[in-house]
Amino acid sequence: MTRQLFGTDGIRGRAGCEPMTPELALRLGRAIAYVARRGGSRVPRILIGKDTRLSGYMLEQALAAGICAMGGRVLLTGPIPTPAVANLTQTMRADAGVVISASHNPFADNGIKLFGPDGFKLPDDEESAIEALLADPKLLTLGKTGSGVGRAERLEDAFGRYVVYAKSTFPRELTLHGLKIVVDAAHGAAYRVAPAVLAELGAEVCSIGCRPNGVNINRLAGALHPTQVAAEVKKRKANLGVALDGDADRVVFVDEHGEIVDGDAVMALCGTRLSRAGRLAKGTVVATVMSNMGLERALAAAGAKLRRTAVGDRYVMEEMRKDGLTFGGEQSGHLIFAEHATTGDGTVAALQVLAIMLREERPLSELARGMERVPQLLESVKLPSRRPLEEMSELSSRIAAAEAALGTNGRVLVRWSGTEPKLRLMLEGPDPETLKTMLSELAEAARRDTASAG
Repeated sequence: MTRQLFGTDGIRGRAGCEPMTPELALRLGRAIAYVARRGGSRVPRILIGKDTRLSGYMLEQALAAGICAMGGRVLLTGPIPTPAVANLTQTMRADAGVVISASHNPFADNGIKLFGPDGFKLPDDEESAIEALLADPKLLTLGKTGSGVGRAERLEDAFGRYVVYAKSTFPRELTLHGLKIVVDAAHGAAYRVAPAVLAELGAEVCSIGCRPNGVNINRLAGALHPTQVAAEVKKRKANLGVALDGDADRVVFVDEHGEIVDGDAVMALCGTRLSRAGRLAKGTVVATVMSNMGLERALAAAGAKLRRTAVGDRYVMEEMRKDGLTFGGEQSGHLIFAEHATTGDGTVAALQVLAIMLREERPLSELARGMERVPQLLESVKLPSRRPLEEMSELSSRIAAAEAALGTNGRVLVRWSGTEPKLRLMLEGPDPETLKTMLSELAEAARRDTASAG
């Protein structure tokens, strides 16, 4: 089925505008509850969590109303990280989990993403089936009446349950006592839990980006703006900086010198250690096509391999599940430790990095040197409309020429954005000036192809 609403990470858009309206959320709540109860007579239990956006109230109530209309029981967690909803859905044996969040987007946007009873994001085909159900008029005739109508209640201990779970992923023999850690929660979903987890494990925690007001999520804070953490780390002479995004499924680190350490460097660090410990299933790390060649080389030096997927942490997780793999992530900071979690979890990832620092008694600046980054240039080219890449002859010719010139020393990646008519161009290679020239040539070729098509 062709999906119109669901993108690479649920439904997303400007809150109050199509499709991110309370009317859509109400229908979606009905559809989720219908699918959850199908094939069984028991009342479906569905968790709803959210980040700190003002529009979360509007969408939360609409979703809950739709679920109750179908006879479902709703458990409202309040603001809590996306991975917390995934974990609670699984551990509480709920039938589904719903997260209201637009992740790293500005506060005016919002989104809805769905988790199955196993705590994993729903695959594309299940999302397509739900989308088809939304358009079916029959959905409005399937609701409950009288005593069959469902109810909603607050899950008062959701915060504590997640804190206990997150701490359980940290080695019991270790403590964070003596470490000073700066945490930036982007005024988002982890504004309470991330500092609490680190403090309860013994760290001295300096919190920034932990005062949400409904409209400041991701604003000059968190994983999108790690320079804020970097400045605070240097000012306070901290051992580490942890910058989360709005729903806390992504993390960017800052070392003790204030230098930013992205997801690729962390995957190299953790992947090589897991490999040496014999805990990296099939000696393979899963990452997306955007990850730097330096990651591939660092893993190869440790006897491990890199497998690439399409952009999106859900595709990383799907590849890991398909082949029983245990570790993967994205350059942007989604890090998935399958031993502990079913989706990216910034707080859990921070604990795994801290465990390595403590065991090896080395600062992050030294540990991150294990990956030598290959120069990488990116550009987005906005075009009037999409065209299949194979029909863009001049662009195809330029891509072939660039690939031939770079050979095994570089990569060329050209793909359409998943949400708008923008062509994403990425080049890697040893010489940045050569890459700049190639990037300009690719962009111009794409523009000429589009112009010639009229």
